[in-house]
Amino acid sequence: MHNDSHAPVTASTAAASGEATRGSELSLRALVLGVLITLVFTAANVFFGLRAGLTFATSIPAAVISMAVLRAFKDTTIQENNIVQTVASSAGTLSAIIFVLPGLVMIGWWTGFPYAYSSAICALGGVLGVMYSIPLRRALVTNSDLPYPEGVACAEVLKVGGHEGADLSAAAASGRNGLLAIIWGAVVSSVFAVGVATQLFASDVVRYFRVGNRGAVTGYDFSLSFALFAVGHLVGLSVGVAMLVGTLIAWAGAVPLLSSWHPAAGAAEAVGHAVWSHQVRFVGAGTIGISAIWTLVKLVRPLIAGLHQAIKASRLRKVGTTVLARTEQDIPIGIVGTVTAVSMLPIGWLLASFAAASGLGSQLPALVIGGIVYIALMSLFVAAVCGYMAGLIGASNSPLSGVGILVVLGVSLLLVFAVKPWLPSTAGPALVAFALFVTAVVFCAATIANDNLQDLKTGQLVDATPWRQQVALMVGVAAGAVIIPPVLDLLNHAYGFAGAPGADPARALAAPQAALISALARGVIQGDLDWNLIASGVAIGLVIIILDELLKRFGRVQLPPLAVGLGIYLPMATTLMIVVGAVAGFAYDRRATQSGDRQATRQLGVLLASGMIVGESLTGVLMAALVVFSGKPAPLALVGDRFADAALWLGGGVFLGSILVLYGWLSRLGQPVTPTAGA
Repeated sequence: MHNDSHAPVTASTAAASGEATRGSELSLRALVLGVLITLVFTAANVFFGLRAGLTFATSIPAAVISMAVLRAFKDTTIQENNIVQTVASSAGTLSAIIFVLPGLVMIGWWTGFPYAYSSAICALGGVLGVMYSIPLRRALVTNSDLPYPEGVACAEVLKVGGHEGADLSAAAASGRNGLLAIIWGAVVSSVFAVGVATQLFASDVVRYFRVGNRGAVTGYDFSLSFALFAVGHLVGLSVGVAMLVGTLIAWAGAVPLLSSWHPAAGAAEAVGHAVWSHQVRFVGAGTIGISAIWTLVKLVRPLIAGLHQAIKASRLRKVGTTVLARTEQDIPIGIVGTVTAVSMLPIGWLLASFAAASGLGSQLPALVIGGIVYIALMSLFVAAVCGYMAGLIGASNSPLSGVGILVVLGVSLLLVFAVKPWLPSTAGPALVAFALFVTAVVFCAATIANDNLQDLKTGQLVDATPWRQQVALMVGVAAGAVIIPPVLDLLNHAYGFAGAPGADPARALAAPQAALISALARGVIQGDLDWNLIASGVAIGLVIIILDELLKRFGRVQLPPLAVGLGIYLPMATTLMIVVGAVAGFAYDRRATQSGDRQATRQLGVLLASGMIVGESLTGVLMAALVVFSGKPAPLALVGDRFADAALWLGGGVFLGSILVLYGWLSRLGQPVTPTAGA
């Protein structure tokens, strides 16, 4: 769209070429609407991420909602709708802090989420993510051929709703259909979640059993969850198949093998979960770690080239008295540097306060200075890497789990060699907590950078103003930082987290990434990590990497190594339903290719899936509030355990029937709209 967008232009030339935005862009109503959507989607993402270990991208559903709401105003613009989705997109990114922060509760260091600490971590880390990604925009967005799949898809949705140069009735119908898909997806998933809460519907189809003569354990577990099904639809067939491979490695290979080596008495389900949780999960960590490293190795050359282009673009901006076109104006680099430097002051105060409260005061200078340096440098590194990965494979598919593992391993090893020798042996748990605290700040920067460049790609395609988008994203960061801590606290009191002191295993949220990252920090610092399990995972990862490269070279099939690692270490109840959703989504997309409007039909599938996730997740948050205020673990239960068999058949039948009905309706909804006369 901008063949020479990095070239400076004079102010008069810029004005002549559309320097001024038509209508509004960074308006108060856009910011308010974006914040409201952010609050809702963030709450949904926090619950879903803690349950399933995955978060969902919110840009497209936010864009559809924005177009439906702002259509009531005559002067609304496509750029204003873009601001709304930019603010709201932080819900799909900053909420990923749940991959780290609950670890402090799991290790018993916190009993809840102190608001000041938790909110400051989210806000400061998020601001760093925005600042560090700004210098990369020209290199990785404007002057790059990276595909940015989610950013391009969101831009297409905005263009359809913008109805500039298009038939008005067709555009209005398309926007209405998209909103209907979101609403019905949310309604159906919410109603089913309430049915599960009443215990009239089963929550999963599960069976564990022993095989062979040596007591080996395996089984299957399909969670009847519309949200997990929807995630499968969104990630696609390649990722779904890769997760199935990982699940088979875990539950058809590792769990039966390890359980047969050391047979244990008890129910097959309990034995299987113990083996997976304490051993196999770390095999998955090794696979994820080596997959992330491989991704980074492949990114080194293009990343260096991208940074070089960013520096070159910054120099061009200072040439003479010229200014850049509106569509190429970022927040000035001087402000970026100042905000980054100023942010380090409260970060240093947070580190000092946390270290002093943790009994690490004797090493306070080393911890604070070292922590600031590590956060500054590692945040810059992960921002560049995650930004590039978002452009390459999409923000939702970026290996943030692997990035988190590398960050926590790095800070833990530094603490072991530089600080631990000068502290008493009892300081181990405090150092683990400090490592998680530092990792949380860096992880926030990584998640926001992962999303920021995706949003800026959308903005480039709809002629938005970059600096206005960057301001909007910081507004979204602030909104997310306000809502995340109380939602985390509510869910902690209602359900608890698996492995945390006093948590009920039957009701606790899995929070798999937080459990893994905290276990790695504890294992490295306290010296009890089984490196043989990690090494086994690395070996599996290397085999998958080689196989994936061969498949890509000789055909179109892929086997993403990171997705295989996720299949190994995520709970089977999560992965199997995602696989089902991936297969169903593939079949739906194949059928969409035969429809009159393939792109519209496929886009409706994305919106339906987004609605399913939002509906079920928000219902989960509301259920958590009911649990807390009623004091009952199942306040809506209408039947008891005797109804379990009937609930399985009833829930399974309703689930399957609902999927078939929704997909059939969606296929008909995606048919071309016939223009009305005189439109």
